[in-house]
Amino acid sequence: MKIAEKTFVTLSYTLTVDGNIADAATAENPLGFVFGAGYLLPEFEKNIAGMEPGDKFAFTLTPEIGYGEHNPDMVIELPRSTFEVNGEVEEGLLTVGNQIPMMTNDGMHLIGVVKEVNGDKVKMDFNHPMAGKTLNFAGEIIGVREAEEADYPHAHGGCSCGCSGDCSGDCSDDCSGGHCC
Repeated sequence: MKIAEKTFVTLSYTLTVDGNIADAATAENPLGFVFGAGYLLPEFEKNIAGMEPGDKFAFTLTPEIGYGEHNPDMVIELPRSTFEVNGEVEEGLLTVGNQIPMMTNDGMHLIGVVKEVNGDKVKMDFNHPMAGKTLNFAGEIIGVREAEEADYPHAHGGCSCGCSGDCSGDCSDDCSGGHCC
């Protein structure tokens, strides 16, 4: 069977960024997803469309067709009180480098990275961690089958970002096998 809309695909891959391996999925622990459901970058899907099990792939996504350029307007300063629960900030939460799930006033989920803590101000970066990066993918298609309802994250409590409901951004327990492309 060939990869097409509403097929369930499993694949292995290595993502290399700036000469370093940034993510990988092995044949023993492959990435699994419903093709065309919007869980992966559109350009990633375009590059594997029509492939079959056993086919190998290698392609590069520039920032413009990947996660976009780094946008300095997405780095903002927030009051420390934004992070308080019952008047307290959780111990260790505001540590430089921590990824913190947040939500906009209109309900959109974002992941912010703590860049700096200065008194009652916290500088957060809401750019995708791969923004501004050239993404080099190489891998192999492991399997392709018709997608079933159970293959869609919403069928077992997931949210629109593809995780299993907590939207923490690390994708360690999401429905794609623990990997985010």
